Amino acid sequence: MLKSVDDISETKKRLRIEIPAELIETEIRKSLEKLRSSVAIPGFRAGRAPVSLIEKRFGKRAEAEVLEKVVPEHLSSAIREAALDPVTMPELDEEFEYKRNAPLSFSVTVEVKPKIEQISYDNLTAKDIPFEVKDAEVEEALKALQQKRAVFDVSDAGAETDDFVSFEFVDCVTAEGETVPSAKEAVSKMGNEVFPGDIMDKVLGKKKGDVVEFDRVFDETAPKELAGKQLRIRVRVSEVKRKTLPAIDDEFAKDLGYETVAELTGAVREKIRAAKADRVRTIQKAEIVRKLVDAHSFDVPESLVRREIESISLQRSLSGSPESSVPTGTATDGAATAQEPRAEGAEQEKAVDDDAAVRKSAVRNVQARFILDAIARKEGIIVSDAELNERIATLAQKMEASPEAIRNFYSYRDGSLEGLRQSMLEEKVMDLLLERATIEKENP
Repeated sequence: MLKSVDDISETKKRLRIEIPAELIETEIRKSLEKLRSSVAIPGFRAGRAPVSLIEKRFGKRAEAEVLEKVVPEHLSSAIREAALDPVTMPELDEEFEYKRNAPLSFSVTVEVKPKIEQISYDNLTAKDIPFEVKDAEVEEALKALQQKRAVFDVSDAGAETDDFVSFEFVDCVTAEGETVPSAKEAVSKMGNEVFPGDIMDKVLGKKKGDVVEFDRVFDETAPKELAGKQLRIRVRVSEVKRKTLPAIDDEFAKDLGYETVAELTGAVREKIRAAKADRVRTIQKAEIVRKLVDAHSFDVPESLVRREIESISLQRSLSGSPESSVPTGTATDGAATAQEPRAEGAEQEKAVDDDAAVRKSAVRNVQARFILDAIARKEGIIVSDAELNERIATLAQKMEASPEAIRNFYSYRDGSLEGLRQSMLEEKVMDLLLERATIEKENP
């Protein structure tokens, strides 16, 4: 039973729990009786061995099994009685030693969701962000579709910049003019790694059957026949294929599922418009969430903050850009350049500032999730299994994968599909908030 709840902080509680001795003893007796009927004791018929003998042989085993059962049960009951909403598994404060016929007392520490009192999300505003779809954007999109529909036909003419040229190996020659016969297989296996970046410059104007030469120095990672050598490689143009772009006309439109080029153009324009509108909505939702976080101050569980910091750091490291490690909105010191290295103390100071900014972003992100979750509960917003399955099917279609593969991905990454469900829930809440918000237009 729950003896007491201590407030370590707004989001961390200590529960002191006591399990009565008689309850544990009753469970142990049940366990011993079960063992008595199932284990074979020499000299006794099944189920006839004295309980004292069973206890002598299997008492510790029965105790362990009972504790494994009753401790989690009473812990769950205590959490419900305390009306807590944990965000992490409870941690035992210290190891306990069980003694027969004595109550079992222990304490656990658990991080819980903060209680957001009197959440307010009325009279929200967001800035209007006008946009337009320019003819040049539509034209560029149509040209991109045209490029995707390009065909390559064999050409007897000299190679041009956009042509597709294939080669066949002729030979490799050392600087002294000596042919290296064994290089053919090694070069063929290395494939495109052999060719220099400016190979097309050497191929321009060449026709089928022409020989192209270039020098290549192979490092120690190359096959032993080539490692450390500078060779002149000669390849023969085996085929030239010329790119032909289809005309953007009604036939082109029909290939893409439209009756006329005008209908295709209209569809492309609408797709661009929808993408821009979605981008505007995303910016407006971010503005609304930012205002909600500013208006509600509360502590959040430290474990969730640490997890969010790890997520932010991972995203920035994957971007491959040093600038990406600086949080948005953080001022950067432009005085330090590659030519003027930053002093060590200044570098350390900047690192501290960056860490503080990342932590601040992490705290606000976690606060935003709790706020959106609170609004979802107040508005009765949920994500049904059908909606979850529909989103998985959509993701699978976009990623050209099976729904099962998508499920496995989220289950592996988050441990379950609840992370995806929570993301969808937040989307629904933000859609509701944006729908209710007043969009403020700028004064002309």
